[in-house]
Amino acid sequence: MTTILQILFWFSALGLGYIFAGYPALVWFRALRWPGKVVKDGLRRSLSVVIVAHNEETTLPRKIASLLSCEKSEWIEEILIGSDGSTDNTYAVVAAHTDSRVRAIEFKERRGKPAVLNALVPMCNSEFVLFADARQDFDEQCLARLLENFADPAVGVVSGELVLRSEPGETTVAQGIGFYWKYEKFIRKCESRYAGVPGATGACYVIRKSVFRPIPEQTILDDVAIPMQAVVQGYRCLFEPEAMIYDVAAQSTKKEAVRKRRTIAGAAQLLRLFPEWIRPSNNPLWLEYISHKMLRLVSPVLLLMALISNAWLLSMPVYALLFGAQVAFYFAAATGWVCQIQGRRIACCGAPLMFLALNLTTLLALWDALRSRYRVTWQKL
Repeated sequence: MTTILQILFWFSALGLGYIFAGYPALVWFRALRWPGKVVKDGLRRSLSVVIVAHNEETTLPRKIASLLSCEKSEWIEEILIGSDGSTDNTYAVVAAHTDSRVRAIEFKERRGKPAVLNALVPMCNSEFVLFADARQDFDEQCLARLLENFADPAVGVVSGELVLRSEPGETTVAQGIGFYWKYEKFIRKCESRYAGVPGATGACYVIRKSVFRPIPEQTILDDVAIPMQAVVQGYRCLFEPEAMIYDVAAQSTKKEAVRKRRTIAGAAQLLRLFPEWIRPSNNPLWLEYISHKMLRLVSPVLLLMALISNAWLLSMPVYALLFGAQVAFYFAAATGWVCQIQGRRIACCGAPLMFLALNLTTLLALWDALRSRYRVTWQKL
């Protein structure tokens, strides 16, 4: 029995180690040792912008202004904004815009982002299409930095970098999200430098229109499904850290949990929608896709397995020490949670709190996936 418990403990510990430390170290080494090359230039490229909006009458004027203030904004041939079943003045606000390149397309019934994207992209007249969300602000260099990568004909998708701005009085949760996002971007940069990224930053990425393929209308993670369809056609999906957009991190565990629960359920949904991607022969980014997107789905199970098996091995000094380390980690997360409730901040507790909240959310998301409780439409909080 002791041997079985030891095997379970080390299997779970090594699994967690690979998911959160080993794989990042592996892609970092590959990027350092065998960096891929991308040809860049500053030649003019015609660009269409596609935004799907639901009740965004207050944010869209600022969004359009942000786009049109970018360097190379003259390359924008059109900005197509699909009003997805909006019940406010979204359509009227866009339709009244003074720039003739801005076009409003109204969908009376709410269909969800994938269905609207499937309808809007064929309407685009440009060779390149920028997918954007309604909320984030663009850095003035963003468009130029994205488009210069397409000098390389092997590049099919280029993703921008989401930068989370700090605010006065930032909560422990927001600090944890900031740490997690820096960790996530580090992995994406390394993946991009070596081979490619199995997905994009949904709020900002450009794709060659010729490689776009419609996606199932129930797809939650369109920013993974669309880039991965380009990847399986043989194109690279890159992450461009100098193409920045700006947002603010969620300030509460509830808001972040809702977002992550939907995202993680979407990752599980991909297994059903695109089962062929889990076969190496069908996926040029198989290692990245499995390690980055899929294995994280099992991390809550590994955490529970490590804690429970460790608890049964306390009679051995080394396992007692390891159990103490686990308890200390969970205590730090609990401390961060209490501080969050009290409105206090402890920077060192942000990462443990975020890690534990992420894994709890993963369990809930898997439960959603098992019951096929996928909701394509996003609900504002």
